[in-house]
Amino acid sequence: MSNPQDWPEPIVRVQSLSESGLHTIPDRYIKPPHDRPSLTIFDSTVAEANIPIIDLAGLFSDDKVLHARIQDEIFNAARHWGFFQVLNHGVMPELMDRAREAWRDFFHLPMEMKQAYANSPKTYEGYGSRLGVQKGAILDWSDYYFLHYLPLSLKDYNKWPASPTDLREVVDEYGREVVKLCGRVMKVLSTKLGMREDHLQNAFGGDDIGACLRVNFYPKCPQPDLTLGLSSHSDPGGLTMLLPDHQVSGLQVRKDGKWITVKPARHAFIVNIGDQIQVLSNANYKSVEHRVIVNSAHERVSLAFFYNPKSDIPIEPIKELVTPDKPALYPPMTFDEYRLFIRTRGPQGKSQVESLKSPRCCSA
Repeated sequence: MSNPQDWPEPIVRVQSLSESGLHTIPDRYIKPPHDRPSLTIFDSTVAEANIPIIDLAGLFSDDKVLHARIQDEIFNAARHWGFFQVLNHGVMPELMDRAREAWRDFFHLPMEMKQAYANSPKTYEGYGSRLGVQKGAILDWSDYYFLHYLPLSLKDYNKWPASPTDLREVVDEYGREVVKLCGRVMKVLSTKLGMREDHLQNAFGGDDIGACLRVNFYPKCPQPDLTLGLSSHSDPGGLTMLLPDHQVSGLQVRKDGKWITVKPARHAFIVNIGDQIQVLSNANYKSVEHRVIVNSAHERVSLAFFYNPKSDIPIEPIKELVTPDKPALYPPMTFDEYRLFIRTRGPQGKSQVESLKSPRCCSA
């Protein structure tokens, strides 16, 4: 499987479609009926539900009882939801706001300035409007910007926008702080599996890990009931730290067959388990399907920071978690191989990671 060099069709910027004043969306963005959001069906139980919200302040205290309780909350959320929000996480609220608004300003620059950073499917770095390279695929109602943060060998400031003028500096500082937060969450996840706190981190490559940022821009949509901002998928990497739009909700998480619309807490990060941690934990932790809905009244901006294994290390279930009763569910595969597999196909619910399961463990 090789990296395609270019998109199969000319790229259309969704923001340009939205700002053109059209009243109906092009057929390329209309999802099959079973994939469309149910915007008109009201279920009070689902409407009131939310993913767990965890206050991390106790992780930095000497109170062992409080520390243990927070670890349990993270463990249970990672096992049963795959998603949770964290408050008092150590990243300054002002930095979070500056990062989000700098990117909002970027997406409102003139089109010719943004086009200078147009991406290709070879690396996905830069300004993009589609995921996957299948010709004729149904597209999502969103644009994005993708960049590498780690390893340093892939970090190229020239591929980061030069405007707004403070964007590069803000993203650099933001990335440093979010990497620290991801490391703290990884220690808890590792400890609660009964291993040393650095075990998962070492399985990722120790300090030599990967990290990247995808900034999502969801323009207003005249027919939000027919499309999605981002199709259902689980994240292919290790751990995702999402900074949501603080004014407009849109992320939905699949729980017990129903779509729960996440209600973001002010200055919280939304954490979700990626496929690589599901594999390493032998499915003790689970990556979970999620998608994004759009609306006709408001645009949305969100920042998804992906904390990933070193790209060329084979990822497979940790041997201490493999037993006769629970054999290894997944064969070894490097993150580079898995990422290429995902990028070729585009968002596909949970079918990507599930398709990797070893036949011998699934025949019963």
